[in-house]
Amino acid sequence: MRRIILSLLLPALLCSCNAISSLVHDDQVVAKVGDHKLYRSELESFVPNMIPSEDSTRLAEQYINSWAMDLLYLEVAEAELSKEELDVSKELEDFRRSLLKYRYEQRYINDRLDTLITDEQIREYYQAHEEDFALKRPVLKVRFVDVMKDSPNKDAILKMMSSDEYDDVQRADTLAKSTALRYFDSSDTWMDAGELAKSFGLDYVEMLRNMKGDEIRYEPEDRSDLMVAHVCDFQRTGTAPLDYCSERIRDILMSARKHELMNSLERDLLDNALEKKNFVIYQNE
Repeated sequence: MRRIILSLLLPALLCSCNAISSLVHDDQVVAKVGDHKLYRSELESFVPNMIPSEDSTRLAEQYINSWAMDLLYLEVAEAELSKEELDVSKELEDFRRSLLKYRYEQRYINDRLDTLITDEQIREYYQAHEEDFALKRPVLKVRFVDVMKDSPNKDAILKMMSSDEYDDVQRADTLAKSTALRYFDSSDTWMDAGELAKSFGLDYVEMLRNMKGDEIRYEPEDRSDLMVAHVCDFQRTGTAPLDYCSERIRDILMSARKHELMNSLERDLLDNALEKKNFVIYQNE
């Protein structure tokens, strides 16, 4: 079988799609497995035109390999499987039903789903389910910078990013984005400590060991940069802040609405079918 595959694929392995194009005519056969043929037009529709020849060669090879292997599997399956094993009509019908059901459910939901969720609805759910929003890790609001230790702008950035004055923070933002290695301002948005720790290249427990007052400072010994997070707000335990949970609550409420729509659809289908006697349940006597 390896010899057969190699003999089929060797031309494609040795040249790019451009080379293939120069060797064959429109719709000429590029590869063949049994009675099945792969045409140039099909191959070229799979391989983008504007890529290097090495990449086009690799993609052509992958496509031909995949096309041939599918057909070789089909041939050996049809030869080796029993008549009963070859009968896939039930599986195909089950898949067809599932696919049509899914497509109709999506259209039904899209036509009827109310996507407006108010802040008050979010607050009401939060207050009724506070136990579900207990913090697993601390959360923080921070401004973070990664700057070279010998940068002439280091001290100015660190001073201004820790300021409470809007103008200072804006200047820190402008200066850091043009001279620092990395900078982001999440002073208005809660961050999970684990997510912030990734910026330091530490786990969150080790990161918090480097926290003194309202600053987390880490200087890797084998590097020339300094990483600092100015902590604007911090919560270690308890119930997570409402604005940290709001998107999660929005998803929960939307999911509940979708679930209710599906339940409503199923009830209506059954009730209508029973009423019209399109669905009959026979009682055993």
